[in-house]
Amino acid sequence: MPLPRLSKICFFAVCALVVLQAAAPLFLHQGYTLVVVTDIGQSILLIAATVALGLNIFKNRGRTRAFWALMTLGLGMWMVYQCIWSYWEVILHKDVPNPFSADIIVFLHLVPMMAALALQPHFEHDERSTRLGSLDFVLLLVWWLYLYFFAIFPWQYINPQEVAYSKNWNGLYLAEKIAFLVGLCLVWKSSTGAWRSTYAQWFRAVLIYGLGSYVANWAIVRNIYYSGSIYDIPLSVSMAWIFAIGIGAFDSPIDQSATRPRTTQGVWVARVGMAAIFSLPLFAAYSLFDTSVPDKVRTFRMVITLGSMLVMGSMVFLKQHLLDRELLHLLRGSQESFDNLQRLQAQLVQSEKLASLGQLVGGAAHEINNPLAAMMGYCELLLTTSLNPDQRSLAEKISHQIRRTKTLVANMLSFAKQSPAHKTSLDLNVLAETAAKLCQPQMSARNIQLRTDFTPGLARVFGDSNQLLQVCLHITNNALNAMDETGTMLSVSTRQVDDFVVLEYSDDGPGMSEPDRVFDPFYTTRPVGQGTGLGLSACYGIVQEHAGTIKCQNRPEGGAQFQIRLPIHTKAFETGAASAVVNSAI
Repeated sequence: MPLPRLSKICFFAVCALVVLQAAAPLFLHQGYTLVVVTDIGQSILLIAATVALGLNIFKNRGRTRAFWALMTLGLGMWMVYQCIWSYWEVILHKDVPNPFSADIIVFLHLVPMMAALALQPHFEHDERSTRLGSLDFVLLLVWWLYLYFFAIFPWQYINPQEVAYSKNWNGLYLAEKIAFLVGLCLVWKSSTGAWRSTYAQWFRAVLIYGLGSYVANWAIVRNIYYSGSIYDIPLSVSMAWIFAIGIGAFDSPIDQSATRPRTTQGVWVARVGMAAIFSLPLFAAYSLFDTSVPDKVRTFRMVITLGSMLVMGSMVFLKQHLLDRELLHLLRGSQESFDNLQRLQAQLVQSEKLASLGQLVGGAAHEINNPLAAMMGYCELLLTTSLNPDQRSLAEKISHQIRRTKTLVANMLSFAKQSPAHKTSLDLNVLAETAAKLCQPQMSARNIQLRTDFTPGLARVFGDSNQLLQVCLHITNNALNAMDETGTMLSVSTRQVDDFVVLEYSDDGPGMSEPDRVFDPFYTTRPVGQGTGLGLSACYGIVQEHAGTIKCQNRPEGGAQFQIRLPIHTKAFETGAASAVVNSAI
């Protein structure tokens, strides 16, 4: 994608500044003028690159924003160091001392950049991995600080020695740049698309900077380096390259649709952190047995090593605490999933049981009806003939038992009925209130009080009014029969919970002896001849056919409670229900 006009102007201006930096040693002799051109030019390049990277912070989000923020912070530290360097040489007209107290800034400027790579914005990450990854980064930051104070700081302040300082500084800074380049290689290899191109550009820019910095340090050791010499050209090129990366990413934003990492991705960060912790005892042993350094340097190194062990050990304990808490959370989630799976399995078993039994009962009921009709007809003919009182009494008993059998067959047919319901938008408050009014005479005869708590403005449900009214009536009658001896109060309430409407029936009767079995076909606690055990099974099937749930449980204060949950009526739900009816009909 071509750069906009302003970006092109800035890009060509930076390129012209690099050309000026490269040509300056050819036309200017070593001296103050060359120093001014080089130092000011490099400061401008770093300021431009920092601004270019910083622009991407505001144009991105999430981990991508954090990536550019950390990269900007690292480059900004380099920019501050360069400005301090320019202040010494341009404003104060002095050579930069060696050791230089601001060297720690340029040493640490790569640490935020390493943290940016550890974020791996080209991959998806959850909150847990982000939190643990941040701890790993802080652990590595403490380790790099420890290395600086262990290897460089003593020769700068404890026992100043320029040669030892320069040697340790160059070696440790080289190791840091190599570590950063290795990190860039890892993310470059694991990324794709625009991210892969971005990491490749970063790798090339940092490689040029690393090689140029190494050559410049080599020249400093041999006293052939001076500000503005040809050894500064690679540094200027790397600065301009980073500016190009920032302005290119701003004008052509990287796609933030990250991919999911492999299971081993990111583990290397934690492993490097653990390796850093295990390295501390080795440094302590080295400090203890290295007799070639002054005693005060050895003492300082031992103290800083023990302090770092304490800090890094505390961070390891914190990380372990977070991991333990995450493990407990996962265990609780697994237990909840297992419980939900068990409940779903029980519902599926119940549904299959009802479906199979319904087919069996439906066929048997139709076959039984034919001989029952014939028996009823013959019994009525028998009653029209002249019979003595004993014979008539026996015939009437036969007729009564035939009618009872016909009622049982009718219940079985109702239970086995498979025809789709006629569903409309319903107010569950109205249905529950209608069922209560229909059962009011029975309640009055048994001195049972009714208490209602209907939520006003309740969301509507999608269902068959006759079937749902049948459910309400059956549960009410079931409660009334259970409260014949001990109960005095029946409570009916409605409420909305999330996307469901909940209807509850609660009584203060004796409760259920086996609440988990009440929906099983032919299960009943009533005396023989007073119940078939099919009513609650039919209620279970009706509620399930309405995409709802029904459950029974005993209340802690006594009595039973039935809870019916039906989904709120929406256009999407109505369409889905209609599709389900068509599929079942097919």
